[in-house]
Amino acid sequence: MGGSNPRELAEATAIGAEFGYAEINLNVGCPSDRVQSGRFGACLMAEPELVADCVRAMRGVTDRPITVKCRIGIDDQDVETGLDHFADAMVAANVDALYVHARKAWLSGLSPKENRTIPPLDHDRVHRLRTRLAPLPVMINGGIDTIDSALEQLRHTDGVMMGRAAYHNPLQLAEVDSRIFGEEREPVSLQTVMEQMASYADAQLADGTRMNQITRHMLGLANGISGARQFRQILSVEACRPHAGPEVLERALAAVMPARELALTP
Repeated sequence: MGGSNPRELAEATAIGAEFGYAEINLNVGCPSDRVQSGRFGACLMAEPELVADCVRAMRGVTDRPITVKCRIGIDDQDVETGLDHFADAMVAANVDALYVHARKAWLSGLSPKENRTIPPLDHDRVHRLRTRLAPLPVMINGGIDTIDSALEQLRHTDGVMMGRAAYHNPLQLAEVDSRIFGEEREPVSLQTVMEQMASYADAQLADGTRMNQITRHMLGLANGISGARQFRQILSVEACRPHAGPEVLERALAAVMPARELALTP
């Protein structure tokens, strides 16, 4: 959630708890102008006591974990003293965990997109924070784009967030259960995913959803596989045609598995 009004955040937390969410997270990391104008997001790292008041209010209405996601700092803040001061205020408010994007947020001069890549990563600063705050769980975010890099970060933190990498190359997440949690499972294949998405698309189309609204989020599924470019083109172009349906997924899959007999039955 985003916000800076303790009363309103408490009301929103109660609603979230009623929906059954396992955790309620307050985002103090977003640097967009629109968010700043509403006194949301990363600008609140300059007001740790207000954020702490928000956390206390949220904790007062639910027994679900209340967590905070932040940056290592904003603008000209010192990333050592500034982040420690912010984190200490969260600990005093009995936060259940911190998620830390290992970059500063520059509230002026950089766009939200630029803020995701231009400020340099400082994973070591998050590692030091985790050591200092133990046993409070500290999770890391930023520039972690493979399972191998996630495993490396788990040597120093309690958890890892994968954002853009999970969206642009989602099939690698099929390795998480076995490589990170040690669970023995059959590997999830692209064909299995596409078959399940065909069934999902069939149900959604019956409710008025357009096919391209579904396929636009599937473009990265074949990344790294021969034929991935054609896969993306089919999902991008053919799904926009009138009356497009799950058969688009079958044609896209054939582009990366041309030698196989494929029939995706919704």
